[in-house]
Amino acid sequence: MKSDLMPVLFLGHGNPMNTLLDNKYTRAWDEMGRTLPRPKVILSISAHWFNSGTAVTAMPFPQTIHDFGGFPQELYEIEYPAPGAPDFAAQLRKVITSVDVVADMNWGLDHGTWSVLRHLYPDADVPVVQLSIDKTQPAIFHYRIGREISVLRNEGVLIVGSGNLVHNLYEYSWDQRAANPYEWALRFETEVRSLLKKGDDDTLVAYEKMGRDAQLSIPTPDHYFPFIYTLGARSKNDAISFPVEGFDGGSVSMLSVKFG
Repeated sequence: MKSDLMPVLFLGHGNPMNTLLDNKYTRAWDEMGRTLPRPKVILSISAHWFNSGTAVTAMPFPQTIHDFGGFPQELYEIEYPAPGAPDFAAQLRKVITSVDVVADMNWGLDHGTWSVLRHLYPDADVPVVQLSIDKTQPAIFHYRIGREISVLRNEGVLIVGSGNLVHNLYEYSWDQRAANPYEWALRFETEVRSLLKKGDDDTLVAYEKMGRDAQLSIPTPDHYFPFIYTLGARSKNDAISFPVEGFDGGSVSMLSVKFG
């Protein structure tokens, strides 16, 4: 029997220049967009809306945010004019009961969202809502919100976490983006894959106890927490696949995970 349950995606978005490039990552995103079921709404949790408190974009027409510096002018001229979904934002505020969710009218869509959605849904014709990440809270807090929003998968909502499982810019090979991945980065990504297949959410949530490889891979939690939301939103019966693989600059994992 075919399930009406929408998949859940964790997307390693990497460098914002990927939105302009033709490479193995962007081609894989393009292919994903052609094969995914069409959602009614996309709920994006991006590493780049990382602040105090939990908020949801509630405006009808979210702005495209160019939240970076030092890139070619062409990148700043990109617009992703997807509509918002105020009614869905109001519904989301009721679905999430563990914390008060603020209706935000100022943020929009940051590059963690639009740099990948521009490949998955290039026509920008699917409504997009962003949920912020409360930087003051531990991983288990975000996992529990993931559990709460999982019910939305039954209503045509595509939950997308956008970050990177390994994201250490201190060790990034800026002059050689195709550098071989560090051994610690490979080991940590391999361990995450194994734990996913075992269904060991507890260890993945308690990542700070996973040792030095985890410490090097996650020096700050902003790019890892979007993965925690998708982990919470998955079903125990979901198939797990990795539609995008690879490393950028030796210390940024571009791995994408599809649940369902």
